[in-house]
Amino acid sequence: MKWRHLALVVALGMSGVARAGGELNLYNWSDYIPLDLLKKFEKDTGIKVNLDVYDSNETLLAKLKAGAKGYDVIVPSDYMVKIMITEKLLEKIDVNKMPNFKNVTAPLNKPVFDPSRSYTAPYMWGVTGFTYDSTRVPGGKLEDSWKSFFEPPAAMKGQMVALNDVNELFVAASLYLKVDQCTEDPKEAQKVLDLLLKQKPMLAMYNSDGTIERMQAKEVILHHQWNGAAHRTKEKLKSAVFVYPKEGMSFWNDNFAIPVGAKNKDNALKFINWMMAPENIALASNFTGYNNAIQGSDKFLLPALRDDPAVNTPAAYRSRFVPNKLCSTKAMALRDKVWTKLKK
Repeated sequence: MKWRHLALVVALGMSGVARAGGELNLYNWSDYIPLDLLKKFEKDTGIKVNLDVYDSNETLLAKLKAGAKGYDVIVPSDYMVKIMITEKLLEKIDVNKMPNFKNVTAPLNKPVFDPSRSYTAPYMWGVTGFTYDSTRVPGGKLEDSWKSFFEPPAAMKGQMVALNDVNELFVAASLYLKVDQCTEDPKEAQKVLDLLLKQKPMLAMYNSDGTIERMQAKEVILHHQWNGAAHRTKEKLKSAVFVYPKEGMSFWNDNFAIPVGAKNKDNALKFINWMMAPENIALASNFTGYNNAIQGSDKFLLPALRDDPAVNTPAAYRSRFVPNKLCSTKAMALRDKVWTKLKK
């Protein structure tokens, strides 16, 4: 889902000359697709890819609601897909009829947010926990609980970062407090806010960009983090430990979709079908550190990815996965109020 935000649009292509296949404007999470894969797509199809990036689902939603028409493929997360369908921001493209859809495995062939896969195709999936540097925490080990994140040892003050993401923080806090993540009760939401306000002085910042680099540079001791980012963190910081909190953790998946008004819809359809080929999606997994939902892709995965418990979750921890729920408008409004008060 998701790292350092790029200020510039990255254009891929060998020259400024128009290619026979035309263009594709991809709007994706920061550092969430390998440029070599996009070059491979260009080589296979003749379609030039232009990449622009964002740092949250809410940024993506705001951009589209503001009338942005320059994008052909976007990558919203599960709960955001439902919001975008309701607000008529996505094209109905019948992904289930594409040739490569046969490769999509359960349960992501029929997800609750798009059960017929009429609007979206799966990209990456993962979970959200936190990562810490075992050489720098008291005693060398933290409890596998959200308590370590929300009520950490005093010595870690200013050495922690939380994701700048209302969904991730609210869900984590609700799991720790045993509050419904879709609560419509202001009293329950207040419990979440109280916990987040208590934690706030312990944090260096709220930031969803640069989580890997920040940990590898030892700028902080602990980072609220997606498991793929944790995998990439450990490539240079061997003492990094990814935690599966015992209270449960957000299980999410990101998806390809086409926004209403896309100018290069045919090229977007080609790209989405192309990405459901095992050898192509595997290149994305090898880069991002996340799993995908495409049958046969495992043959192309790097051994380091398959062997990392942050990615290939031990069986004992899989029961801790809690799918993002599709909350009511009232619940989402209450969640937004919590976020607004927290960020004052």
